Amino acid sequence: MLELSGYIAAARRRALPAPVLEKTRHHVLDTIAAMVSGTRLLPGRKAIAYAKTLGGAREATVVGTKFTTDAVNAAFANGMLAHADETDDSHAPSLTHPGCGIVSAALAMGERERSSGAALLRSVALGYDISARLSLSLHGPEFRAVGHLTHSFGPTFGAATAAAALAGLTPDRVRHVLSYTAQQVSGLSTYMRDTDHIEKAFDFGGMPARNGVSAATMVAAGCTGVDDVFTGERNFFVAYDESGRIGKAPAPDTLLRGLGTEYEIMNTNIKRWSVGSPIQAPLDSLLELIRAHGVKARDVEKVTVRVSQTGANTVDNREMPDICMQHLCAVMLIDGIVSFESAHDEKRMRDPEVLALRRRVELIGDETLQKLLPQRQGIVELELKDGRHVRHHTTMVRGTADNPMTRAEVDEKCYHLMVPVLGRKRARALCDAVWDIDRCKDVRELRPLLRA
Repeated sequence: MLELSGYIAAARRRALPAPVLEKTRHHVLDTIAAMVSGTRLLPGRKAIAYAKTLGGAREATVVGTKFTTDAVNAAFANGMLAHADETDDSHAPSLTHPGCGIVSAALAMGERERSSGAALLRSVALGYDISARLSLSLHGPEFRAVGHLTHSFGPTFGAATAAAALAGLTPDRVRHVLSYTAQQVSGLSTYMRDTDHIEKAFDFGGMPARNGVSAATMVAAGCTGVDDVFTGERNFFVAYDESGRIGKAPAPDTLLRGLGTEYEIMNTNIKRWSVGSPIQAPLDSLLELIRAHGVKARDVEKVTVRVSQTGANTVDNREMPDICMQHLCAVMLIDGIVSFESAHDEKRMRDPEVLALRRRVELIGDETLQKLLPQRQGIVELELKDGRHVRHHTTMVRGTADNPMTRAEVDEKCYHLMVPVLGRKRARALCDAVWDIDRCKDVRELRPLLRA
């Protein structure tokens, strides 16, 4: 507890290595772009409407609006905006979407505290470190398999520690923040039955961001608490010990392992496609086959897609277009690409041309690919009407830690996500401002660019 709280308290003043600083810029921009695009989706619209009923001091911006509220409410709304669909980042080993909770919390707290851009970046990198380690200390995949939601556990602590760092709390007060966070962390994997994506946006982004900022602001206001929630009697790891079901006891030492030398933001993926993570590799493969062999939709007799068994379970014939494997493969074959607009066009799920091609797509949960997790590999095989069989195996998805997107690729993705909401001029200005954010003296300087 002493070592962890000391590290968190010093984070906003601790310089980051240049590659880590650059990667953190990528994730801040990627998450802000997800917030902006999320304003036009149902979960985002519901979050904004609800936040407006709450009032609150004018501390932070609800992105994509002219509305300001207190940091807790802004973090909540922006967290839901960031996961209003499947555009935001993901950390595969810990089974988390860190950015939607952590960047939302840091941005709101940064505005509240009038923090510098450099402090914001450092707090975000810290949040990713704590989020991933917390989930891994509980053995993320196994912890999720028995029903807990890793996507909210890790990011809640990540959001809280980022907010605590920006609030300038001392190590003893950081320990109180961790205790308030432990009392608020929760999450069940029932989110998969949410066909509107609204509760999912809350579970993954809104709740972690809100609860993390609540913990930090309560302690900043003078609330005290337990200072040994990870180690004392009836502590966090005792409460969430699932060793009887998963065969492994929690590993608290994971929280400290590699802190300051191994940065988890470097192991976090940015999505090339604004769709569910298990669909990323098949779309990469399908695009390669289309381009390499000049394939058109009319040429295709059958499509066979292989992903991990858990991945197939997540995206098999889902009701929402952006997380339905068969639908998106059909759309890519017809259009030659998948855009944000086509991935979210619900009307096309009833289009006769799309439905006819979708029936030719077979999705297989592959045991071999399951064993390769957390690598999300994918194989696409096309049986063409002229008798040819072509195949592509994507082993390293574009945007993953093993095959990262360049600054130019991230910029292009984010710019195009934001243009429909902000317009070309403001979208370009916001991209440029985030790339240069470490020179910003007050995060509130971004406000004019964040508003629709």
